[in-house]
Order: sequence, then structure tokens, then C-alpha cells
Amino acid sequence: MAKPIMLQGTGSGVGKTILTMALCRIFKQDGYKVAPFKSQNITWNTALTKHGEEIAVSQLLQSNAAGAEPNANMNPIILKFSPETQDTQVVLNGKHFDTVSAQALGKIRANFMSEIGKAYAALSSCYDIIVLEGAGTPISMVGTKTKWDDIVNMGMAKHANAPVLLVSGVDGGGIHASLYGTINLLDESERNYVKATIVNRFKSDVSHFSSGVTFLEKITGLPVAGVIPYMEFNLPDEDAPEHTPYNPTHNYDSQFDIIASKVRQSLNMDLIYKIL
Repeated sequence: MAKPIMLQGTGSGVGKTILTMALCRIFKQDGYKVAPFKSQNITWNTALTKHGEEIAVSQLLQSNAAGAEPNANMNPIILKFSPETQDTQVVLNGKHFDTVSAQALGKIRANFMSEIGKAYAALSSCYDIIVLEGAGTPISMVGTKTKWDDIVNMGMAKHANAPVLLVSGVDGGGIHASLYGTINLLDESERNYVKATIVNRFKSDVSHFSSGVTFLEKITGLPVAGVIPYMEFNLPDEDAPEHTPYNPTHNYDSQFDIIASKVRQSLNMDLIYKIL
């Protein structure tokens, strides 16, 4: 069975997708057979594998970065929400499953975990390392009591027994509060899965943040695995596909290599392998 490692974030848009892609590439470069996994994705930006399975473009690109053949096990659930009708199209294991209301989605969603578990088990049996990506933040709430993490964030980490790297983007400000707050809003069993933090999208000289790293490690009690510089790239955007649409005939390898190189230089890979 594969060794898992998971990236979760303090919020949406902190760079989990690109860092997952970079880790997939780095592990591939280091000689491992690696694949990405995201149990559930909320997106309209999808593409078909060569077997006609529909998966999110982000997982397809991550699989390309990993040198793995894309398949629906890497992204077993896709939700396509329509703001006009308030309905959601559900893609299950690469095929259209149903179109449901928000109320009905809550009822059928409880059954997703069994399908996710099957997909993950099938994937894990074929690879050395699985790089899992969470969605949004593990402390998002539905209603007033239930965390929305049962199948995509901490629930998935528990299912896969995956150590978690918690990512936050420094470009939005308040990174110490967001990382400290996220960690301390997790319950004790969830906090035990978080093994390190990652500061992403740093736009200045990293040496200027040395005291920030020290303080972050002090308040969280966790090592900072890396301070990743801000990067510009021309890859399809999961949330704004119209800006850079996915081109199935384009070879993205050079961009994968550039991103992986920059991340490797900034990430403590010795620590990452120790966490694995």
C-alpha cells in the first residue's frame, strides 16, 4: 500500500493545488511511483481521461506532473453547483450520477465515503506515495455544529492515516493567526495528524521572515516545512478556467519542472520524507 501525505489549507486559494502538483513531481523525480488524490472537488473545470472518465482538470494536471495515467480514482466525487437553479450535478467515479437539490445532496453525501474509500484503496494498491489534497479548510462548518470535513479534509486524513501539512498563503496577510487559529479549532485527534506548516506565496527575501518562522513554530508547536516564494505560471485555474483553458494537446512538463524546482529549493524535503 502507498504511503500517504496530505496538504490541507487555512482557506481556499492558499495554493494547495499547485503544491500538491509540485510534490507529485518531486517524488517522481526522486524515483517514486506517485499519484494525486482529491476525494471531492467542487468545480466545473473538468476533462476526460483517455477512458472517458470525467475528473477535475487540477487532478488531471497533478497526475501528469506525477507521471501517472489519469483515472477517476484520483478524484471520485465532483460537484458542479449551478447558482441559477441551486441544483448540483454529481459526478461519481468519472460518470454523471445525478442532479440534485442542495437538500438532497446532503442526504446522498453520506453515502459518498464508501465510494471514496474504494477509489482510494484501488489507487493506493498501485503506487508508492499518494499526495492527497484537501478542500477549503478543515474548520469549515455546515450549520452550527458539523464540520464539513467528513470526506475531504480531516475525515479523509483519518481514513488514509495521512500526515497533514497545513498550508497558508502569506499574500492574504494574517498568516500567524490563520495557521494558529486553524490548528486550535481542530479537536485533539485531528491536531495529531498535522505534522508541519507551510508558508506559501512569500513575495520578499525569505530571510526577512526568519523571526516570523520562529514565532510560528513557537505558537503552533510545529515545524515550518518551508517558506515558498510567490510564483507566476500559466496553468489552467480551477476556479477561473476561462483565463487559461486546459489544452489536452499541450505538454505542461516544463512548467511542472520549474514549479517543482522552486518548491524543492524552499521545502525541507528531509522533513517531508521523515513525516512520510
